[in-house]
Amino acid sequence: MPTAAPTVPRPEHTKAREWLTPRRRGEWIARGIVTALLALLGYEAVTFSVAQTIRRAQPAAAYALAPYDGRVAAAYATSLAGPEASRSDRSRADRLAIEALRHDPTAVIAAATLGLDAQVHGDLAAARRAFGYAQTLSRRDVRVQLWSIEDAVARGDVRGSLRWYDIALRVKPDMGELLFPILTAAAAEPSIRPALIDTLASRPMWGEGFIKYAAGRGTDARDTAAFFQSLQRRGVALPASAQAAAVDALIRQGANATAWSFYAATHRGADPRRSRDPTFAALSDFPTQFDWVAVTNGEATASLQHGAFDFSAPPSVGGLLLWQRQMLPPGRYRLSGATEDIDQPASSRPYWTVTCEGDGEVMRFDLPDSADQGGRFAAALTIPANCPIQRLSLFARPSDSVDGVTGRLTRAEVTPAA
Repeated sequence: MPTAAPTVPRPEHTKAREWLTPRRRGEWIARGIVTALLALLGYEAVTFSVAQTIRRAQPAAAYALAPYDGRVAAAYATSLAGPEASRSDRSRADRLAIEALRHDPTAVIAAATLGLDAQVHGDLAAARRAFGYAQTLSRRDVRVQLWSIEDAVARGDVRGSLRWYDIALRVKPDMGELLFPILTAAAAEPSIRPALIDTLASRPMWGEGFIKYAAGRGTDARDTAAFFQSLQRRGVALPASAQAAAVDALIRQGANATAWSFYAATHRGADPRRSRDPTFAALSDFPTQFDWVAVTNGEATASLQHGAFDFSAPPSVGGLLLWQRQMLPPGRYRLSGATEDIDQPASSRPYWTVTCEGDGEVMRFDLPDSADQGGRFAAALTIPANCPIQRLSLFARPSDSVDGVTGRLTRAEVTPAA
């Protein structure tokens, strides 16, 4: 029989077999696997990114996208453990919080959620363990700080609670809106005040802000004044705004004697028998009622400058320009001073009054022209026994002059008569 001629493979079949060699097939499979993995990783990266973005606003949706992420699971657990949460919600929140800590042992809010739920269930020991762990992780979580304060108060640990107040206010200064009112009330408590003074004497960064807040906001202004005086004895400087607010609060509550005592303690050399600052040198953005107070009413202008008080009122405009509260004991006194640039008819000149609080005027004195006696002036006055609190005031009279009324005081004081 004739031998069959060998089959000559077609060129395309040969190329296909060469391309599909075991090595080539392995490379193709590997490339397919890599491509699939890259696609999967890309999907995971996108879902993880989205979950992180929405975990605070939509914790349930974030958890559905990335249940493996500890922070996401912790956020979802926290959302289920609110004040109105049911028992089943809290149980699920606990499971999620434990799951979150397995994924991420640094998930502070998961530990805090376990602590709050334990307290709701009456397991204080478990709550303290959970919050203790959260405290070791971070001191920036508000719930951890507030719980630590409450727990210290419940245990009667005053200094411990103040330590947590200090930590909370250092970490989150805006918590002053919540915590300052509580501390202000605590400052009036004899059992708390010494520890609070010690805390403020250490110069915490929130101390000045708290002192400014507390001034004038306490239930009893006398307690606030006593608290402030104790701070001063410990070397804590009181902001001028706090001093003025404390004085004003005492006066509003009718504690005039205490107001003067507090003022005198913060102003060396203050003497109730004399007015203060005769040469207008003690400028302050926050004057107390025992200091000079300049009054600008929108038309007349008045300003205290170094060494002078300037005033100006347009035609036909008058009113109060300057005043100072007094605590002059009964007796005879002398009002004296010096002026510049006052040149008006007698009917238009500024004038001084001394009035008793609630009992009328005891003196009125018209300022002379500055050309008379070199601008110096003096007047006698008598404070009666039934006039414990007075007000020294300077008024402008309406003037017909086209230039209105202008002038300057370079000195003004009340002193005991010789």
